[in-house]
Amino acid sequence: MASFAPSNTRAARRLHRLWSYGDALTPARWPWPLPALVGWCLAWALCLALRALQAPATLALVLALLAIVPLVRSQSGWRRAIVAAGFPLSALATGWVDSMPAWAWLVALALLLGLYPLRAWSDAPWFPTARGSLDGLERVLAPAPQRVLDAGCGLGHGLSALRRAWPGARIEGVEWSRPLAWWTMRRCRWASVRRGDLWAESWADFDLVYLFQRPETMARAWAKAKAEMRPGRWLVSLEFEVPGVAPTARLHGGGRREVLAYRVGAAPAAGAAKEASTGGRAGR
Repeated sequence: MASFAPSNTRAARRLHRLWSYGDALTPARWPWPLPALVGWCLAWALCLALRALQAPATLALVLALLAIVPLVRSQSGWRRAIVAAGFPLSALATGWVDSMPAWAWLVALALLLGLYPLRAWSDAPWFPTARGSLDGLERVLAPAPQRVLDAGCGLGHGLSALRRAWPGARIEGVEWSRPLAWWTMRRCRWASVRRGDLWAESWADFDLVYLFQRPETMARAWAKAKAEMRPGRWLVSLEFEVPGVAPTARLHGGGRREVLAYRVGAAPAAGAAKEASTGGRAGR
């Protein structure tokens, strides 16, 4: 298989080392209980700062809870419950919320469930695709896809990255959270965005499906791709690998997260996957 080797291997190693440092910043990879400690401190810091600015206690509570949602969703099982419950329980224990009406907790809960319905909590944490994350992917995957899906498109950052890679393709997105889907429909009017379940959505008509999921869901995503997509089509994942499956191509460099591409129906690679290393372009 062809190899895309950088002209300066020493520079490439340095760039890969920088990418590894950036990868370590992902909360899903932090050692436990660091996510919980960061979440609690973040919530308290934001809450106290808002109160110092004379913000109402209810507003401070709601914004503090919303701020830790990405950390909550980066965890699973009982760890998720601990990250989520630490701040409100400590607020109750210290008596900080004694002056707040009881309905304030219901408002916070309603906002959380509105942005992140219970059904969506088993999917990926809400981490946007950073600008430049997919730069260079168009040089690795051929032929250029004509119809592309961002499965779990959030606020549309992945849609924008896909559009930069393939400006002539039909870009589509599906998002389970109703408010996020509504906002993205208006933010990315050039894309076809709908509210729906990425797992129930058929992938059969797409040349490429892109996801920024969780490590635990990648096996399920690959099984769905193999079952529904035609041979030669692509499943592209930002950062997380399919367990036990060698990617057809990798893209890394510039201190960014690794991009892994899996070609449906491709024979297992005898050697290393096709690789490309790039310094990336300017941020979005």
